[in-house]
Amino acid sequence: MKVLCVFGKYQYGDPSRGLGTEYSSFIPAIKKLGHEVTHFESWDRSLYRDFAGLNRALLDTVEKNRPDVLLAVQTNYEIWLETLEAIRLSGDVATVCWTTDDSWKYKESSRYIGKSYHAMTTTYSSVVPSYIQDGITNILLSQWAANSDFLQEPIPASKCRYPITFIGAAHGDRKKRVEELRSNGLEVHCFGHGWPSGPVRAEKMPEIIRESVISLNFANSKGDNQIKARAFEVPGSGGFMLTEVSPGLEKYYDIGSEIVVFNDMKELVQKARYYLANPEERDRIALAGYERTRRGHTYDLRMKEVLDFALDCRNKWVYNESDRDSVLSVPFKKHRVNSALRLLRSLLLLPCILIWGPKRGRRVSRRILYEFSWRFLGDKTYRASGLPGRLFYNES
Repeated sequence: MKVLCVFGKYQYGDPSRGLGTEYSSFIPAIKKLGHEVTHFESWDRSLYRDFAGLNRALLDTVEKNRPDVLLAVQTNYEIWLETLEAIRLSGDVATVCWTTDDSWKYKESSRYIGKSYHAMTTTYSSVVPSYIQDGITNILLSQWAANSDFLQEPIPASKCRYPITFIGAAHGDRKKRVEELRSNGLEVHCFGHGWPSGPVRAEKMPEIIRESVISLNFANSKGDNQIKARAFEVPGSGGFMLTEVSPGLEKYYDIGSEIVVFNDMKELVQKARYYLANPEERDRIALAGYERTRRGHTYDLRMKEVLDFALDCRNKWVYNESDRDSVLSVPFKKHRVNSALRLLRSLLLLPCILIWGPKRGRRVSRRILYEFSWRFLGDKTYRASGLPGRLFYNES
């Protein structure tokens, strides 16, 4: 079977941030299942002049490769609804979208793009009723996982190189929380974008995790705490995971015997000290977490379920010939920018650049327009005529 993977190679399309989870995990897992994989880069804005160029290239790739399944991960509006509808209606390609951060992105993104795919996935059980209520019944509840290539049994705490490590970007309040741990006498080594050590290669992460007595995981996001890929990567790589509480995590691991959780900084400090002082108990939990991950939480298992679901949804899907005729020609002309839109862009950019500077100001102005667009213009935000995509191609 041929699978076309449409997402970025690097995190946020930025090589300086290292390989993205989707690229480093989904593609190897799909290949292990025996499928032929083609990757289409959809996050790196430097490859195309604008979103029209990206969408043309995607349609050309589909036409050339004729995949059985198209698996996409969208950041927001880079793939037009017209493009998705044309692919879905023009042949036998089963289209499926792996969503991220649905705790907050559902209302501004997933609910608008969901009807243009044969199938959707979410990692949030609480959001499934919203999909169904909005008429998107082709929804699969899935979850992040561990890369089976990096599975390795834990080593004893006595042989670990680091007492405590954290791997992840230094955004939000993470620096403050790490400093609080250090102020309590705990030695913490941090790796990732925004830390002095910088990002680590995907193949280096399992080594760091396995050689840490404790691997920290912060679950905070724009919305509620969420289950992140790291929750599976740590025990799968032979690490002992001390993670912030996330809704639904107990469905995947036995809390206290396979992983350990904390609710606040006080509890985090207490538990970190406890497991550093009780290495035998730490070792038992790390081994149990590894075994649970190996049995049931690898991307090989997740991707098989996703691909099977996509094919099943395609086989059950029924379309009208009138719908097919209306979308086979993607309206690239609607993506053009006229003088009025250029003026609007300048009016948005100028005050933001004066306040926040050239780089951040561009991102802020794009965000302002995007927030207005999805709230008041709905799915038009994700079409060829969408204003954020037409005016702010390079500001992510």
